[in-house]
Amino acid sequence: MSDGLQAYCRECSAEYYRQRQEAKGRSVRVRVPVPRGYKRCPQCETVKPHSEWERNKSSSDGWSSYCRECRAERNRISYYKRKYGLTPVERDAMIAAQRGVCCICLAAPAEHVDHCHETGRVRGVLCFSCNAALGQFKDRPDAIRRAAAYVEGIAWKPTLVAPGVYRLPS
Repeated sequence: MSDGLQAYCRECSAEYYRQRQEAKGRSVRVRVPVPRGYKRCPQCETVKPHSEWERNKSSSDGWSSYCRECRAERNRISYYKRKYGLTPVERDAMIAAQRGVCCICLAAPAEHVDHCHETGRVRGVLCFSCNAALGQFKDRPDAIRRAAAYVEGIAWKPTLVAPGVYRLPS
């Protein structure tokens, strides 16, 4: 209106808005009152103090939309979906199929998704050490075989045949 005021009070406007949205088949979330210095997380639906939230200058209240725990979980789910195409259920199923242990060392718990860097195909879930080892070997089977032979005590040192030409043992 010309005086800057609305024709209806805030509660009546909110009720009218809710009725219009429900007529369209949409739902309007219920407004939950929270004390000053607190915020409600829409995912876990708990009211937490501002100390459990990240700052966000672009939001209207200066705090992120989700609490730290929920935000970390959402980021983790998004990362696995974006990078490997895996949902948490699929990842947990892979770990369960491996009985919770690393496929290579059979000792440490499986926590890190291993994938082929050329094709992007997920191979399994490994422990940190085994996953890092494969990365250090650049996923090269020949280098991994030579390393296994070296650890088993088999001499694999190349012999010089001509200048710059080496023969590897078979």
